[in-house]
Amino acid sequence: MLQYYIKTTDALKRLRADQDGVVSFEYIIVAVCIIGAVSAVFGIGAGGAIGTALTGGVTAITTAFTAAV
Repeated sequence: MLQYYIKTTDALKRLRADQDGVVSFEYIIVAVCIIGAVSAVFGIGAGGAIGTALTGGVTAITTAFTAAV
């Protein structure tokens, strides 16, 4: 058990000193925050007000494009 603790401690020390690892970890944190914000706004389905507005907008654009062609 002690050897796993030592290996984990050494790995965390290397990660803390490695700037590339820190930047990658920050990107992961930012991506998780963005995913959380998008799912909070749109919800799991597209049934919210924003989802309805976007669906209506896309439908209007598609209809106008089809009529123009």
